[in-house]
Amino acid sequence: MATARIYAAEGASIVLVGRDRGRLEQTSADLRSRGAGRVEIATCDLATPHDAAGQLRAFADQIGGVDHIILAYGILGDQYEAERDAEIAEEILRVNFNSAAAWCLASSDLLERQARGTLVVIGSVAGDRGRRANYVYGAAKSGLAVLVQGIAHRFANKGPRAVLVKPGPTITPMTEGMKRSGLLWARPDQIAAVIHASALRGGPIAYAPGFWRYIMLIIRNIPSRIFNRMEI
Repeated sequence: MATARIYAAEGASIVLVGRDRGRLEQTSADLRSRGAGRVEIATCDLATPHDAAGQLRAFADQIGGVDHIILAYGILGDQYEAERDAEIAEEILRVNFNSAAAWCLASSDLLERQARGTLVVIGSVAGDRGRRANYVYGAAKSGLAVLVQGIAHRFANKGPRAVLVKPGPTITPMTEGMKRSGLLWARPDQIAAVIHASALRGGPIAYAPGFWRYIMLIIRNIPSRIFNRMEI
């Protein structure tokens, strides 16, 4: 929503896609009040795609074509429960990787055919190194990162671009109930600024905020004998 508000202020035409029609209508009204040239809505459970390519074309046709596709949904899940219940683990992987991959591949086909535009996918710093606290979620985000990097490579010298944005901990409904304080926690508007800038330039990986690039560089290179004694 924070990202959509940036586009609205620029007068963009926007298609909002999600499960909750009531929330989509509220968001649509908010974006129009902020200057959006046009806002359309489409009700769809992105986690269960059926003919993703056809659905995506229908979404784009509502506003006469698309310049930027921003894929932003997922579930955090519970690592403790995922370790003990295969169905819970499979749900985390299905929503965060399998379904997202279907939309990414459909988006890449659409953008390659028109030879322009950007796919921006929301990943996570959790995908940079497996940690006992959330490695099932992290595995899905790691796989998504490789997929988007591959799409970016596929697009090389063809016009379109693909970018994976990796936020650190962010104050959103996904993190409700956590202790959300300290310098490492970001506000949605901070992440939105990185998403918007990434859609215009850069890639294939962007950290949000940018300092996470250096934090994760350190974490990825901590020797296992030390890392295994850490609670992070």
